[in-house]
Amino acid sequence: MAANYYPYSEFTRVWIPDPDDVWKAAEITRDYKEGEAVLHLRLEDETPLEYPVGPKTNPLPFLRNPDILVGENDLTALSYLHEPAVLHNLRVRFLESNHIYTYCGIVLVAINPYEQLHIYGDEVIRAYSGQNMGDMDPHIFAVAEEAYKQMSRDERNQSIIVSGESGAGKTVSAKYAMRFFATVGGSANDTNVEEKVLASSPIMEAIGNAKTTRNDNSSRFGKYIQIGFSRRFHIIGANMRTYLLEKSRVVFQAEEERNYHIFYQLCAAGSLPEFKELSLTSAEDFVYTSLGENIFIEGVNDAEDFRKTREAFTMLGVKESSQSSIFRIIASILHLGNIEIFSERDGESCHISTDDLHLQHFCRLLGVEMQQMEHWLCRRKLVTASETYVKNMSSKQATNARHALAKHIYARMFDWIVEHINVALHTSSKQHSFIGVLDIYGFETFEVNSFEQFCINYANEKLQQQFNSHVFKLEQEEYMKEQIPWTLIDFSDNQPCIDLIEARLGILDLLDEECKVPKGTDQNWAQKLYKQHGSSAHFQKPRMSNTSFIILHFADQVEYQCEGFLVKNRDTVYEEQINILKASQFQLVADLFQEKGDAVPSKSSKINIRAAKSVAKTQNKEHRKTVGHQFRSSLHLLMETLNATTPHYVRCIKPNDEKEAFSFDSRRAVQQLRACGVLETIRISAAGYPSRWTYPDFFSRYRVLMKKSDIMSGNKKLVCKNLLETLIKESDMFQFGKTKIFFRAGQVAYLEKLRADKFRAACIKIQKTVRGWLQKVRYRKIRKSAITLQRYGRGYMARRHAEFLRHSRAALICQKQYRMVRDRRAYRRVRRATVTIQAFTRGMFTRRIYQEFLLHHKAMIIQRCVRGWLQRIRFRRARNAAIVIQCGFRRVRAKRQLQHLKIEARSAEHLKKLNTGMENKIVQLQRKMDDQSKDLRSQNVQLQTVNVSLGSEVNKLQKVLEQMRSQQGDGGQLTSLQEEVERLKKELQEAHAQAKRLGEEHSSEKLGLQQRVEELEKENSLLKTEKEEINRRIVQQSKSSEENVSSVTLQAELDEERQRYQNLLKEFSRLEQRYDNLKEEVSLTKFHPGHRRNPSNQSSLGSDSNFPSISTSEVGDTEDSIQLVEELGVEKAAMDISLFMKLQMRVRELEQERKRLQAAVDKTEELAKRKGSETRSPTSDQETADLAYNNLKRQELESENKKLKNDLNELRKTIAGRASKDNSSNELQDGYNVLLSQLKAANEELDARKEEVLILRTQIVSTAQLLEEKEQRETTKVPEENSNMEPVDSEEALRAYRGLCESKNHHQDWWYLNEDGELGLAYQGLKQVARLLETQLQTQSRQHTDELEALNTQIELLKDDIEKKQEILNYTMSLSPEAQVEYSIQQEITRLTNDNLDLKELVEKLEKNERKLKKQLRIYMKKVQELEGSQAAAQISRSKPELIRQVTVQRKEKDFEGMLEYYKEDEGQLIRTLINDIQPSSVSATVPCLPAYILFMCIRHADYINDDQKVESLLTSSINTIKKVLKKNNEDFEMTSFWLANTSRLLHCLKQYSGDEAFMTQNTAKQNEHCLKNFDLAEYRQVLSDLSIQIYQQLIRVAEGIIQPMIVSAMLESESIPSLAGMKPMGYRNRSSSMDTDSGGPTSYTLQALIRQLGQFHATMRDHGLDPEIVGQVVRQLFHCINAITLNNLLLRKDVCSWSTGMQLRYNTSQMEEWLRGNNLYQSKATASLEPVIQAAQLLQVKKKTSQDAEAICSLCSALTTQQMVKILNLYTPLNEFEERVTVSFIRDIQNRLQDRNDPPQLLLDTKQTFPVLFPYTPSALSLETLHIPASLCLDFLVRV
Repeated sequence: MAANYYPYSEFTRVWIPDPDDVWKAAEITRDYKEGEAVLHLRLEDETPLEYPVGPKTNPLPFLRNPDILVGENDLTALSYLHEPAVLHNLRVRFLESNHIYTYCGIVLVAINPYEQLHIYGDEVIRAYSGQNMGDMDPHIFAVAEEAYKQMSRDERNQSIIVSGESGAGKTVSAKYAMRFFATVGGSANDTNVEEKVLASSPIMEAIGNAKTTRNDNSSRFGKYIQIGFSRRFHIIGANMRTYLLEKSRVVFQAEEERNYHIFYQLCAAGSLPEFKELSLTSAEDFVYTSLGENIFIEGVNDAEDFRKTREAFTMLGVKESSQSSIFRIIASILHLGNIEIFSERDGESCHISTDDLHLQHFCRLLGVEMQQMEHWLCRRKLVTASETYVKNMSSKQATNARHALAKHIYARMFDWIVEHINVALHTSSKQHSFIGVLDIYGFETFEVNSFEQFCINYANEKLQQQFNSHVFKLEQEEYMKEQIPWTLIDFSDNQPCIDLIEARLGILDLLDEECKVPKGTDQNWAQKLYKQHGSSAHFQKPRMSNTSFIILHFADQVEYQCEGFLVKNRDTVYEEQINILKASQFQLVADLFQEKGDAVPSKSSKINIRAAKSVAKTQNKEHRKTVGHQFRSSLHLLMETLNATTPHYVRCIKPNDEKEAFSFDSRRAVQQLRACGVLETIRISAAGYPSRWTYPDFFSRYRVLMKKSDIMSGNKKLVCKNLLETLIKESDMFQFGKTKIFFRAGQVAYLEKLRADKFRAACIKIQKTVRGWLQKVRYRKIRKSAITLQRYGRGYMARRHAEFLRHSRAALICQKQYRMVRDRRAYRRVRRATVTIQAFTRGMFTRRIYQEFLLHHKAMIIQRCVRGWLQRIRFRRARNAAIVIQCGFRRVRAKRQLQHLKIEARSAEHLKKLNTGMENKIVQLQRKMDDQSKDLRSQNVQLQTVNVSLGSEVNKLQKVLEQMRSQQGDGGQLTSLQEEVERLKKELQEAHAQAKRLGEEHSSEKLGLQQRVEELEKENSLLKTEKEEINRRIVQQSKSSEENVSSVTLQAELDEERQRYQNLLKEFSRLEQRYDNLKEEVSLTKFHPGHRRNPSNQSSLGSDSNFPSISTSEVGDTEDSIQLVEELGVEKAAMDISLFMKLQMRVRELEQERKRLQAAVDKTEELAKRKGSETRSPTSDQETADLAYNNLKRQELESENKKLKNDLNELRKTIAGRASKDNSSNELQDGYNVLLSQLKAANEELDARKEEVLILRTQIVSTAQLLEEKEQRETTKVPEENSNMEPVDSEEALRAYRGLCESKNHHQDWWYLNEDGELGLAYQGLKQVARLLETQLQTQSRQHTDELEALNTQIELLKDDIEKKQEILNYTMSLSPEAQVEYSIQQEITRLTNDNLDLKELVEKLEKNERKLKKQLRIYMKKVQELEGSQAAAQISRSKPELIRQVTVQRKEKDFEGMLEYYKEDEGQLIRTLINDIQPSSVSATVPCLPAYILFMCIRHADYINDDQKVESLLTSSINTIKKVLKKNNEDFEMTSFWLANTSRLLHCLKQYSGDEAFMTQNTAKQNEHCLKNFDLAEYRQVLSDLSIQIYQQLIRVAEGIIQPMIVSAMLESESIPSLAGMKPMGYRNRSSSMDTDSGGPTSYTLQALIRQLGQFHATMRDHGLDPEIVGQVVRQLFHCINAITLNNLLLRKDVCSWSTGMQLRYNTSQMEEWLRGNNLYQSKATASLEPVIQAAQLLQVKKKTSQDAEAICSLCSALTTQQMVKILNLYTPLNEFEERVTVSFIRDIQNRLQDRNDPPQLLLDTKQTFPVLFPYTPSALSLETLHIPASLCLDFLVRV
C-alpha cells in the first residue's frame, strides 16, 4: 500500500514562494516523476504555472496539509511542519476564527489584534484555573496556569519570557499574566499584595513607556518581575529588575513619536491647584516634549492616566510629599530643556541669561542655587595632577552637557521609583518560590541602528540560545521518557555570535577599552573592530562605510552605525553639576544623587537578586563601569535566574505596521517568526518525530483501516503495531513508545489519506448499492404502473362501447318523449293564457269596487277622530279649570284647618296630662277653704258673742248670698273647662290618627325602599357574578399565555433584592472565616441578640394592633366603641350621610334647648331674688308651675336621648350585620368606622349637654325647695283679697305665649278664666305637649327623609359602581387579548389587594387580641398553679438520679405538653451531645430533623417557666456551636446537608409556634396550644435565617467542589454513545508537562458517575428531611454549575466543537433531564439552567450553509449570546473530509441578523453565580408530645413535661 504512494501526484496541493504573500497555494495537475525539470501546477485563480525544479537551485515545493488539520491549536499537530504551513495556520486562525493565540510546541504565539477582546475576564481566569495546558484553547492564562501548577507541584521556580518587537503586545501579555497570578494566588491576609503588584503597572508605563512609530505604548526598558509565593502558594511579595532604559528619549524623539508618558500627563494636570508651583503649560511649549510634533495619542486621556498614576503611587505607599518631589523633578527636566544657551562671538564659550525664566523655575523646583547652576551649565572643570582648570564650553558642548544632565536626572529618578516599588512589594515573610515574568524587547532592526539596538539584539541572542537549549532538552527528555532510540538533533547554535559580542577582546571589550582612552573616538573603535574581527563568520564590514559594521544575528544581519557608541557607553555627566544637585535643599533631590555601594543580596529568595544597574562607589573615572559592562552583568544575572527556573515562552507577533484590527501582513509575520525562534522550534520538532499519538487515540481514529478481528482484540497496543507495520513499510518513519506512537513528518498525512480513501471506497460501495436498489424499485414501480394502465385502458374501451349502445337506445326514447311533451306543452300554454286573461279581468273590476269602499271608510275614520279630538280639548280645558278652582279652595280650607289643628295640638295633650294635677289642686283648695271656714266660724262665734243680737241676721243673708254666687260661678267655669278638655281630646285623637297614618306611609315607603334595595343588591350580585365569570375567563386565557410582565418584574426585583442580601451574607461569612483564620486561638464571639419579652406582671387586655377589636356585643356601649374607633383613624373610613345629618340636627336642637334652659335658669334666679321682697301667693303658684315645666322638659330630654341612643345602636347593629353578610365589599364597614368616629364627637357633645341638664336640674331643685319654704311661711298669713292687682308672675311665666294670646284676642276671657293662674298653667302645659308632638312628627318625617336620602345615595353609589364596572368591562373588551389580560389582572389585583388585605388584617388583629386575652388568662392561671406548688417544689431535692428515667418508653398515663426540661448546668452537655458529637448516621432511623425538635422543646420549656436567660443562652450556644461544627466539616456534604435541614426546621418551628396568625393557619388545635407564651423570638428567627443561608451557600460550595472535576469529562469527553466520537491529530500540548502522567493521568469520569453523584446528593438531602423546595433550589444551582462549566469549556476548546460532540452532548443533557423526571425535580427550574448548553449542542448539529439555516439558528439559539454563537461557529471543526467548515460569510450573516440583540459583552458564563435562595415556610405535622428520643443519644437528663 505504501509502495505505490508518491506525494507529488495529481491533485496534490503544494506551497510555492511568492514575492508579495511570501507563499502561494497551488495544485499539481500532472503526476511528477523524479528527475523532471518542470512541475505542472494550477494556482487558486485557475492560472496554470510551470514551476521549475532542480535538485540544487530550486527544490520541490512544500506539501500542504489536509484541510482537516488547518486551523489547529498547536502548530506541531500539523503533519507537514514547515514555514508556509505555520504561516497559513496562523493566518487562518487569526483572520477567519479571530483567534490571537496559537501553540507552537512549548511556545505560545500571540498576535496583537489591535482591538479590545472580551477574553480576559474573571470568568475566563476561573475557566483556565486548574486545567491542563492542552485541554483548553491557547491563551496567556493557560501558560500562566501551567507555570503556577508546575511551581506548586514540582516546587521549582518558574519564568515566563515574553518577547517580541515594539507594538507586538508584550506589555499587555505580561500584565495579563500577572493579573492571573494575582487572582489565582491572592494573598492569604489583608496585605493586598496582589493589588500592589498590579498597581505597579500604571507607574512603570507612565515613566518607562512612550509612543513610537510602531506602538502607542511601547516599553522603552526591559523588566523582570519576580512574584513571590508562600508555602501555601499565596502571593506574599514581588521584586522588579529593569534593564537598559532608553535615556536618549528624554532629550530626543523622532517624528510622530513622544517622550515618556509621565511628561504629558503632568502637563495635562498642570492647571490643578496643587501643581501651580510647577509652572507648567501645554506640552507643546517644551522642547523635550514637542520634538515629535505630535503630543497627543488617539483615544488616550493623559489627565485621566495621570490620576491613575497618582492612585497607584498612593496604593504602593508613596507619600504625598514624595509624590510632589517626583513631580517637581519631572517638571524641572522640562524647564531644563527650555533653557536657552547663547554662543559667544569667539565660538568657544557661551552664556545663559540670568533672566531666563526656565532657569529660575529649574533651580527653584530642585532647590539649588541659580548662579552656580548657570555658571556650571556653560563651564566644566579639568583636573590634572597638579592643577585644576575651569574651561568654558561651546554652545554645542553646553547643550550636550544639558542633555546629559537631563538624562541622568531622569535615570536616577527612574531607579529611585523602581527601588521604592520594590520596597512596597517586599515582604518580611519567607519566600518559598517565585514566578518571574520577563517583559523584554524583541529583536530590532532599523534603517539606523545604534548602541540601544546593539544591546537589545545582544540580549535576544542570549535568550535565543537559552530557548534553543531548552527546546532541545525537552525533545530529548520526551524521547527518553518514552524509551525510544534517538540520535542527537542538530540545531543552529548562536554561541559564536555571542562570543563575538561578549568574549575577551569582543565588541564590548573593545568598546570599553576605547572609552578609557582620553581621546578615543568612534572611528578608532571601528578600525579596531575591523582589525580584530574581520575574519569572523558573524562579522562583516560594509563596502561603502568605514564607520559601521554588520553582525549576522540568528534572526537577520544588522548594520550598526558606530557614531555615538562611545558617548552612550560612557554616559558621562559633569561632576560639578552633580555636586550642585547634591547640595539641594530638598532631601529627595539630594538623596537621588548620593553615591551608593553595591546592593546587598536579598536573603528572602533562593536566587540572589541584585540591582539591574551598578553604581560606581567613587568618582574615579577609572573605576566607573560603562553602560555596556553594566548591561552585560545584569544580562548574565538574568540568564542565571532563567536557567535556575523552568521557562515558559510567549512570542508576540505584530500582524501589520498600520495598527489595523485583524489585518495580517504575511511578510511582517514571517520576519518576526524567524526572529523570535518559532520556526526554529518547528525545525527542531520536524527533525525528530513531530506527530505523536497515544495508543487509544490512534486506535479510535484509524480503526477503520483495521480488520474486524483486530478491532475485537483487547490488546490495542499490539493491534496498532501490526497495523502500522502493514501500512508503512519503512520502519524509520515511526517509533513505538511506552504510551505513544511517534511519526515522522508527513506520515500522519499519509495515514489520513489512507483513511479518507477507505471512507471514499466505502462511500462509493454504499452509493453503488443504494443506486442499484433505487433503480430496481423504480423498474418495479414502472412495470406495475404499465400493467395497471393497460387494465384500466381496456376497461375504459369496453365501458365506452356499452355506453354507446345505451345512448342509442336512449336517443330513440328521448325523441318519442320529446315529441309528446312538445305537443302537451303547446296545449297547456294556450289554456294557461286564456285562464290568465280571465283572472286579470275579474280582478281589475273587483279592485275598483274595493277602492271606492276604502275611500268612504277612510273619510268616516277621519271625521270621527277630528270630532273626538275637539271634544277632548273642551273637556280637558273645563277639567283643568275645575281642578284649579278646587285646588285654590282646598288650599285655603287646608290652611285654615292646619292652623286650627296646630292651635289645638299645642294644648290638648298637656291639658290631659295635667288633669290629675289640677284635681289635686282642687282638693288642696277645698281643704284650704275648709280651714278658712273654720277660722271664719271661730271669728263668727266671737262676733256673735259680741253682736248676737244685731248682726246675726245680716251675716246669715250675706253668707247665703256668697254661697249662691260661688255656686253659680263654679258651675260655669267647670262647664267651660269640660268643653275645652273634650275639644282637646278630639284634637289629640286626630293628631294620633294623623301620626299613625304617617307612620303607615313611612313603613310602606320604607318597605318599598327595602324591596328596591334588595332588587339592587340582587342586580349587584348578578353583576358581580358576571364580573367574576369574566375575570375567570380572563384568568383562564392568561394561563395559556406567557407569564404576566408585571409579576415577572416583581419576581425579578425580589430575586435581585434577595440575591443582594445573600451576597452580603456570603461576604460576611468570608470575612468571618478570614477573622477566624487570623485568630484561631480566640474562641468565637458569642452572639447576644436582644429579644423582646412580654411583661408577665402586666395585663395584656388591650390590643397592640392598629385595628380595634369590634364585635356586635360591644356595639351597645357607645363610649367604648368610640374609643376603639379613635385608634382606627377617621381617614380609613367612608362617609355615612344619613346618620351624620341626624347627629348634626340633634346637636343643633340640643344647643337650642341648652340656651332655652339657661335663659330659664337665669330668669328663675332673678325671680328668686325678686321674691325675697315680695310675698304674694300667686308668685308661689307660678314658680310651682315653672318647676313642673322644667321637670317635664328634663324628663322629655332624657327620654329622647335614650331613644336616640337606641336608634343609633340599632343602626350600628344593622350595619354590622350587613358588613358580616357581605365580606367581599368593605364599603359598609368603612362607613361604619367613620360613623363611629362621628358618633364619638356627637356623644362628646351629648355629654356636655348632660352636664348642663344636671346643672339646670340642681338649680331647679334648689329653687323648688326655696319656694316651698316660702309657701309654708306664707300659708300662716291671712291672704289679702285684692281683685284689682295685676298677675305679674303669671304674665312673666306666659311671656313666651304672648303671640298666641294676642291672636285669639280673648284677653278678658283669659284673665277671667285665669284668676288664680292655675288654669293658664294647665293650658300652657297642653300647648307644650302639642308642640312636643309636633316636634316628634317633624323628627319622624326628617328621619324618614334622611333614610330616603341615604337609600337614594346608596342607590346612586351602586349605580356609579355598576357604571364604572361597565366602563371597565367595555374598555377591557376593546383591548387586545394580551392587554385584556394585563389590564384585568391589574384591576383585580388592585381591588383584591385593597379589599382582602384590609379585611384580613382587621380579622387577624381581632383574633390576635382575643388570643392575647386568652393567653394572659392562661398565664395567670398557671402562675396561680405555680404559686400553689412553689412550696412543695422547694422541698424536692434537685438530685439528678431523680430525673433519670427511660425516655424511650411512652408514658400514656400522663398528658405531656411537648416540652423538655433540663438544668442550667446541663446545657453544655446538651449542646455537646446534640450538636458537637452527633453524627447524621446515628439519627438516620429516627424522625428527620430530630435535633431541631429537641432544641425547640427545650426552648418551649424555658419560655414556659419565663426564663429569658435560659432561652438566650440555649439559642446563642446552639447557633455558635453549629457554626463551629460546619467550620470543622467544611468539606463534608452529608454534615452540611444535615445541619441545613435541622437549622431550617428549627426556624420553621420558631415560626409555627410563635403565635403569629400567619404561621398558624395549618396548625392543629394541640399545636396552637403549644405556642410560645412569654417571648418574641423574631430576632433569633432572623439570625437562624441568615445561618441557613450561610449553610446553604456552604452546601452549594461543597457540592460544586465535588462535581466540578467530573463535569467536563462526563459531559464532553466520555463516550456516552459508543463509537460516535472521532479523534483528530493533536500536537505537543497534549504532552503538557502539567499532566501528572506518573499517577496514571487525569481521572476520567463518565456521565453515569456524574448522575450517580447527583443521586447521592439528592438521597442525602431527602434522608435528612430537607424541604423539597430547598432540594429543588440546590439541584437548580448544581445544574447551573454543570451548564456553565460545560459551555465555558465548549467555548474554549476547539477539539470538542464538532458534530459528534454535539450528538453526545444532546444525549447527555437528555439523560440529565430524565434523571430530573425520575426524582420529581423537573419543576425546579433546573431544566431551564441547561438550556444554553442544549442549544449549543443543537447549534453543532444543524446545517450551517444557507441563509435559511442562519435564520433557523437565530431563532433556535435564544439562550446563547451572539458572541457565544459566533465563537462556537468559529471553533466548529470537522472530524473528517466529508464535513465542511463554517464559512466566514455564514458567520457574518449570523452577526448581521443578531446585531439588534442587547447581549452582555461577556463570552463565558459566570460559574460562581448563585441564585438567591428562598426558604418557604413549611410547618410540621408532627405533634411535639408524641416525639420519642432514642436512648442512644444519651439525653437521659432531659425530662418530658
